[in-house]
Amino acid sequence: MFLAGCASVFPEGFKLENPFPIPPPAPANSTQNPETRPIVIAFNTREKECLVRAMYFESNRSSEAGMLAVGTVVMNRVNSSKFDNSICAVVGAPRQFAPGILSRSMSEQRPVALASSVADRILAGERHPGVRSAMFFHQTGLTFPYNNMRYVLEAGGNAFYIKLTRDNIYS
Repeated sequence: MFLAGCASVFPEGFKLENPFPIPPPAPANSTQNPETRPIVIAFNTREKECLVRAMYFESNRSSEAGMLAVGTVVMNRVNSSKFDNSICAVVGAPRQFAPGILSRSMSEQRPVALASSVADRILAGERHPGVRSAMFFHQTGLTFPYNNMRYVLEAGGNAFYIKLTRDNIYS
């Protein structure tokens, strides 16, 4: 697997814990409408580490808003039928994120701690509202000759965009 031995690249003394154990099922006599009941998804420490790595390496390691935006894109992809449905598979997909994102050392303690904190919030359901449904971003300042990119946010050194298709070009 591509994550073997991955946990050893955290700064010395940094411990990644799973704050989201699988919750007990709702009681059978619950009065909540199943369609409005919140969806609870359990993530393990490996999935959290992949999210932390994406935010650490893709958002200039300093911007909380940028980390939240990158994490939101990862989760938008996880929730899309166009991408794999696990965080690690999305982050580890070829040519999608920074080379070596799952294996390079994360040596800066403060940005790792910030990314871990933001990952907890994302895994609890928080999203960057400016990202909306965007599933793509690139470094701010780059330009491309395509007319199918609707930019929605700049944060953490990145420009986030929605790829326009015939279905969403007028939305």
